[in-house]
Amino acid sequence: MNRRPRILVINPNSNEAVTEGLRQALVPLAFAEGPEIVCETLAEGPIGIETQEHVESVTLPLRRRVEAANDVDAFVIACYSDPGLHVAREGTASPVFGIAECGVLTALTRADRFGVIAIKSRSIPRHLRYLRQMGLMDRLAGERPLEMSVAESASGEGTLARMIAIGRELRDEDGAGAIVMGCAGMARHRRPLEDALGIPVIDPTQAAVAMAIGTLMVR
Repeated sequence: MNRRPRILVINPNSNEAVTEGLRQALVPLAFAEGPEIVCETLAEGPIGIETQEHVESVTLPLRRRVEAANDVDAFVIACYSDPGLHVAREGTASPVFGIAECGVLTALTRADRFGVIAIKSRSIPRHLRYLRQMGLMDRLAGERPLEMSVAESASGEGTLARMIAIGRELRDEDGAGAIVMGCAGMARHRRPLEDALGIPVIDPTQAAVAMAIGTLMVR
């Protein structure tokens, strides 16, 4: 292959501020000899994916985007509900990574039990269904909500302070040895949150892109 491999990171909501946060979070994973990392906003998506209806609404647009991409070597769906993951995999021969799956699997390498910071209470049942499907409920210490929107988690005032408070509850009351940030919009808060909590904090988009890079570099 003459060109550099390309990883397409798709933000399934239409909030460009979230996508820009992803770009900044992925800067440390870019290197001259490595794959090109491109972040893109799904224009058809809602401003935030916060309900099951939102999840379902982006499934087929994601599939169409993946099918149409002839110059992409790996895809990352950058939403913690992993919308359209399986139908997108059917539409391409390239690997497709979901950030929730990758974030949780990465957390399992860092601690015996992990906690998740969700954006809202109504997100938690959806996340728990997914963990049951993965057979990982016995490794979940707990999941607690910020009670913020996706947009607020990306750029709202006081977001980090709220995340630190919730993270301490997960660590001290629930026994989490690592924290997974349960929304792509939280990306910019990973390092200060980890510094404040003193335990590993996983940005699931970074985790998914790291897996994609590893896959492409050894193929």
